[in-house]
Amino acid sequence: MGIEVKVPDIGDFTNVPIVEVFVKEGDTIGPEDPLVSLESDKATMDVPSPQAGVVEKILIKLGDKVSEGSPIILLKGEGDTKGNGAEPASADTAALVTKQEPAAASAPAVAAPASAPAGAPAVSGSAISDFSQLHASPSVRRIARELGVDLTAVKGTGEKGRITKEDVKGHLTRAAAPTAAGAGAVMLGGMGIPEIPAVDFSKFGPVETRPLARIKKISGPHLHRAWLNVPLVTHQDEADITETDQYRKELDTAGKEKGYRVTLLAFLIKAAVSALRQHPEFNASLNPEKDALILKRYYNIGVAVDTPDGLVVPVVKDADRKGIVEISQELGSLSKKARDGKLGSGDMQGASFTISSLGGIGGTAFTPLVNAPEVAILGVVRSKMAPVWDGSAFKPRLMLPLSLSYDHRVVDGALGARFTRHLAHVLEDVRRLAV
Repeated sequence: MGIEVKVPDIGDFTNVPIVEVFVKEGDTIGPEDPLVSLESDKATMDVPSPQAGVVEKILIKLGDKVSEGSPIILLKGEGDTKGNGAEPASADTAALVTKQEPAAASAPAVAAPASAPAGAPAVSGSAISDFSQLHASPSVRRIARELGVDLTAVKGTGEKGRITKEDVKGHLTRAAAPTAAGAGAVMLGGMGIPEIPAVDFSKFGPVETRPLARIKKISGPHLHRAWLNVPLVTHQDEADITETDQYRKELDTAGKEKGYRVTLLAFLIKAAVSALRQHPEFNASLNPEKDALILKRYYNIGVAVDTPDGLVVPVVKDADRKGIVEISQELGSLSKKARDGKLGSGDMQGASFTISSLGGIGGTAFTPLVNAPEVAILGVVRSKMAPVWDGSAFKPRLMLPLSLSYDHRVVDGALGARFTRHLAHVLEDVRRLAV
């Protein structure tokens, strides 16, 4: 009788999509061999086999969503095939192997270009998803999938012909090489960029190697992918928030007595909703073919929160239906969960626009990176008192710098300027927040 292998404990994650199936019916596998790969918004997790045996039946398919306890395969143990009478290991206590890489749920996979450069590897959906017979680790398979490399065309240089990460990168570089001789060589999917040479810094003095925090390991490749794929423009402006901040202080004083704080971020969220309504191109994403906009009829605002391990981006859902006080209370709750490391996957999904605020730290301006597949992000720094000419005299006014970065494929300079000016216009008079 087959042993039903189930998804083990994966924390608070539910309905996690299966992004890769490593085995097929009839395969002989060993203990800890990966069966499937799950991909949450924070990490990729491989479910290993609890024991050696033969895959009798696969109970899931690529794209299915599973949770803890979901059956994935039926495994015929070695005892069933060899008659050795060994007691099978518990199939639902397998440990997950977690790879700290960016999740596909937070950004779409890079589509293969319509016409690949000469010598580029052929890419097809079936070729990319069926690597079960190849000698490659799950992380190498994932890299190949993200870079659009057909592993069947890669020669492994590892032990017993195993394919390594260097083999995948080398194959991609060689594939792009025929075009490199010409000016403006085309790089497949924005990749093929030469690596920065390794340097032995210990030759120059004492050094210390400190591992990156888990969040930075996950977000780093995602930010790199966004930087390579999004033609970025940043527009700067200022908002006179003198009166708005006075009103904020009144609400904050009342809020402290009830256990919450009212910061400028709540006003920025409401102002962003107003600007997104006025300019719906910003509340959108490019479709996979890059020939149409997907306009979103909801207003979920992501907010970058600083934690000891790095930035995370929880989302205030349906911000258009909430007032300043309700948003302030929700921000306080989300920020505490972020600092305590207790944000769930649902807390960080579904943003249509993001705000990154460094107001509590300082600065005069910065260039935030668009959180693709969104098309724009607002960055704000600390407000400052400045002399402003009112037509007859200079008067001290509290000015808030605004930095709007946007995807130039969707937004042109004039539209970016109008959006930022609308933000400033609304922030300058709280009565406009309700309009």
